[in-house]
Amino acid sequence: MKYEDLKILDELREKGSITEEEYQREKAKLLNENENQFSNTAKKPLFGMEENAFLMLMHLSQLAGLIVPLAGFIVPVLMWVTNKDQNANVDKHGKNILNFTISYLIYTAILAITIIGIPLLIILGIMYIVFVIMATIKANNGEYWKYPLSIEFLK
Repeated sequence: MKYEDLKILDELREKGSITEEEYQREKAKLLNENENQFSNTAKKPLFGMEENAFLMLMHLSQLAGLIVPLAGFIVPVLMWVTNKDQNANVDKHGKNILNFTISYLIYTAILAITIIGIPLLIILGIMYIVFVIMATIKANNGEYWKYPLSIEFLK
């Protein structure tokens, strides 16, 4: 499409419809738009996924800990660390996930050492799963959602 625009621009210059200066200015605009398109694709997160899909997987990967111990912590942290410098939203969501995970680990440790903690641990586990699913849906829709009861360790 850019080549067609350049061709039309060149024809306008040859016909005298635009000056050489106008031609050069418009040509530079077209070429800069082309460069910006390539730089935006370079900012796509891991595996060339769309940003919303990557953020959704980042949130959803927390549930991997239900299958493989520590995977629910390691996978989202790796996804965040490897892409946080390339994409501001990945950094923002990654910090949110890390704050949430650390907060809920602290709550779990505190409840585990108390006698009345067992029923509360069950409630906390259900809340964890529900909040991860809610954040996953929001991220897929392009929204940022701060986890409830999350202590902000990383800002």
